Amino acid sequence: MPRTPITLITGPLGSGKTTLLRHILATQREKIAIVMNEFGEIAIDTKVIEGKNVRIAELGGGCVCCSLLGEFEAAVNEIIEKIAPERIVVETTGLAEPEALMFNIQEALPQCRLDGVVSAIDADMLIRFPELGHTTRLQIEGADILLLNKIDLIEPGQVKPLETKLREINPTAAIVRTERCRIDPELLFGIGRSPRDIRSRVIMPSAMSDISPGERKIAPPEHRHQSEFESFAFTSSKIFSRDCFEGFANGLPASVVRAKGFIRFADGAQLFNFVAGRWELEPFEFDGTELVFIGRKIGAEREALVSALKKCEV
Repeated sequence: MPRTPITLITGPLGSGKTTLLRHILATQREKIAIVMNEFGEIAIDTKVIEGKNVRIAELGGGCVCCSLLGEFEAAVNEIIEKIAPERIVVETTGLAEPEALMFNIQEALPQCRLDGVVSAIDADMLIRFPELGHTTRLQIEGADILLLNKIDLIEPGQVKPLETKLREINPTAAIVRTERCRIDPELLFGIGRSPRDIRSRVIMPSAMSDISPGERKIAPPEHRHQSEFESFAFTSSKIFSRDCFEGFANGLPASVVRAKGFIRFADGAQLFNFVAGRWELEPFEFDGTELVFIGRKIGAEREALVSALKKCEV
């Protein structure tokens, strides 16, 4: 029986991972199952794509690359047993480091194979904040395909230097320029990463000089989280003033790195996406307001942000 291919979608907060999922589901005819891991109390991304002809397994309350590995294995096994998809696509939280998950797929899920790792990278964010964090660097290093996304938000002359920067970190990945992650899904699938590719990334360095290649032992990679990130959720059944909310979005403090969710106005609900000072609204059918805020130690800002939101209630 052929093994079920798993495609891993990773990338920093707000880089376009869920947008890529929506594009895949809109253009692919395969029987696809989705495993989603979100950072926050409310699974916003799951609600964005639910209702389509797709089976979703939701993993919340932790990171799929470490504390939720057991739940991840169970979710994949249940999906294969119950619906036998042609393909599984895993979207990680923007704070996840992909190496541990790659290792787990290879070692703990023999009925599956890692087809490839796709990392979405926000070109505009990379221009405005050129210093890369530990996790972002690992997400770039571990990719087979790098989607240099949102190139429409930067100057044409800035694209090539960004590609050079990515190439210095990952000399082998294919780099594809995209707007809103629009890419031919055929380019994402069938990559066929070999077990040797995965194993070569997770061999314990201290053991390499003492044993022959055929005897090298595989060990889970070390994993370090960006512990300064926190999140909180806001919900309401009220209708909000659009002008007031837009002013609120424009005034979000620098500590808020990512915000997303649904906001209900008099003329209907909108999907709200905020990434480091840049935001957009998109019409979306939803009953109520549910927002998640993610940032660096934003617990201290929570009371002020909630108070400002309540002032926008009609």
